[in-house]
Amino acid sequence: MYDYHTHSSFSTDSSTPMWKMADAAVSLGIREMAVTDHYDPDYPLPDWFFETDFVDYLRTIEETQAKFRGRLLVKKGIEIGIQHGATMEKCRKAAREHDFDFVIGSFHCAEGFELSCGDFFTGRSPEEAITAFYQYNIDCIKEFEDFDVLGHINVVDRYLPSLPDPETRMDLITELLSLLLEKEKGIEINTSSFRYGMGDHTTPTEQILKLYRKMGGEIITVGSDAHKPDSVGLRFDWAYEKLRTLGFRYVTTFQERKPSFIKL
Repeated sequence: MYDYHTHSSFSTDSSTPMWKMADAAVSLGIREMAVTDHYDPDYPLPDWFFETDFVDYLRTIEETQAKFRGRLLVKKGIEIGIQHGATMEKCRKAAREHDFDFVIGSFHCAEGFELSCGDFFTGRSPEEAITAFYQYNIDCIKEFEDFDVLGHINVVDRYLPSLPDPETRMDLITELLSLLLEKEKGIEINTSSFRYGMGDHTTPTEQILKLYRKMGGEIITVGSDAHKPDSVGLRFDWAYEKLRTLGFRYVTTFQERKPSFIKL
């Protein structure tokens, strides 16, 4: 198994030392773990600081690589919070100036508003919020290419007052997936949806996974989005079986930003 979305105390929303996350991965028999701590420059909540001391961060990953050599392959990763305008240039600079193996591009904010605390949803119906979110993704990704997979593609669903119909705005999701394929980017199965109690409404939904496969998508990683050791590798049995059931032949890993395809 390969956990390609994990966080440590280098992320504001985690207090777990990196080595403890790696230790949890070893105990589960995971072969590779990408450390993908948050880099969200210009985050709109002043009390949440999602910027990174890259020198210390990369040094700690290298120390963790050495500590677990022969037991776990630890990849240098980052989860970049994409936003428009001047923020995008900061994102671009971070991705290009450091020797990452793997970069997740995510949208934790849209139109200058933060998602998890609800500011983005104020004054909008669920349909309007979903429409605005995916249109923002499309507009930004037309300009920004410095990532390898799009993280938790339907994360907007997590913060709505109720889960939407899985078919909601599949036209925009189709446009987004088409753009990712054009740019040779992938998506992830993010099993944190089980932590958030979303049931069968997974991240991505089965409808999105089927559509991505039908459109020819092959680059797909599996990540727990773990911020604590007990979430590492969460429901990977489900994720790998889902990939097989839907006709995916491979799960993807990365080295120096280049994908490798591991047969399922």
